[in-house]
Amino acid sequence: MKAFRFYLPLILALCLLAVTLPASAAVFVQCPEDNDGIDADGDGDPANDIVCRHITGGDGFATMADGRRMYTFSFGDADDHQPLDPTGPPVAQVVANKAQKAELPAPVIKLRQGQELYLTMTNVTMLLRPDLFDTHSVHWHGFPNAAPIFDGLPEPSPTADMGASFTYYYKAAVPGTFFYHCHVEAAEHMQMGMIGNLWVYPSQDGTSITVPDGRTFDMFAYNDSDGSTGYNKEMPIQMTGFDSVFHDASENVTPLMFADMHDNYTMINGRGYPDTLDPAVINNQDGAPGFGAQKTPTIIDLIQGERLLMRVSNVSTTHLYTIATTTGVPMKVVGRGAALLRGPTGEDTSFEVHVLNVGGGQAFDVILDTLDVAPGKYFLYTTNLQFLSNGDQERGGIMTEINVNSATP
Repeated sequence: MKAFRFYLPLILALCLLAVTLPASAAVFVQCPEDNDGIDADGDGDPANDIVCRHITGGDGFATMADGRRMYTFSFGDADDHQPLDPTGPPVAQVVANKAQKAELPAPVIKLRQGQELYLTMTNVTMLLRPDLFDTHSVHWHGFPNAAPIFDGLPEPSPTADMGASFTYYYKAAVPGTFFYHCHVEAAEHMQMGMIGNLWVYPSQDGTSITVPDGRTFDMFAYNDSDGSTGYNKEMPIQMTGFDSVFHDASENVTPLMFADMHDNYTMINGRGYPDTLDPAVINNQDGAPGFGAQKTPTIIDLIQGERLLMRVSNVSTTHLYTIATTTGVPMKVVGRGAALLRGPTGEDTSFEVHVLNVGGGQAFDVILDTLDVAPGKYFLYTTNLQFLSNGDQERGGIMTEINVNSATP
């Protein structure tokens, strides 16, 4: 270990040199044209059913709500600085440009039912840990018809080596709330932060439906035919946790104690309270200073009468979470596991709660309806008191505000 620490600066210098050189042809983005003339997603345009995205897998840093910096692994967005052109120089430079620019949570992927996704993931190296040589993959959790080669599980699927890319293909046949994560050394890579949101909008979107109380919606969680899953705004409520001892061990090249893994920083959308209330992007403290690593604000602002679709998921590697709303703000669960809650003959099996248990790997579609909620400030929070903290700091963790504003000035 002492010898390794002696040579670590040299290894880092060589790694930095490597990512500044032109990347090999292994970094390759696949993005076919949509010229079959078929309108698969039903939006009236037969030439936009193919969606191409380019993301990265690597390391970076995040800032906890008590100010502590945390070493992370995650995905990043490779589309924000270059076109999807497999021959252009920007693609060849993605490893150099995107190293240590991991995002928490990973970039959200949004599709419309019927669309085809070509998702290229480029492994831009773990710059701080060049000794790892870890591959990465993308596993679309809960996706019902993924071919094994595109499932992201390392046994039947290819995984991208450092400096290389792999393109996944999916047909977005089923609407609902999903999430994606790396499935290579899953307990470690998910604990380190390789988790993101993935949503499929129903083909019913864009159709105006008036519900019995007179309100009209044109955005829906599912193809419900009656507007019962209609909403005005949407927000992810993706719950995760970090074990600071585990993250520090990874940064400091010391043994990882998997059996002792216990999260002491719990978060919604990569933030603990009160950072959940901050609308600003939180920048990376190390590695890529000035880079917006945590981009998802989590404060809920609604006008009385609006519906919010909360896309709730628990992607913790260690804990089940229970969330609740302040008395007077009911939550209606309309979907679970990317399936509309309807019985075999079409009966409505949705249910209303103030408290919701969310196990690891579960996802729920929850409507927060403010029609009968008085204007004011309310809270969405966990009832697990040990998760209402940021490390040793009390009054943090899984909590955010719900602000219901009057419909009349």
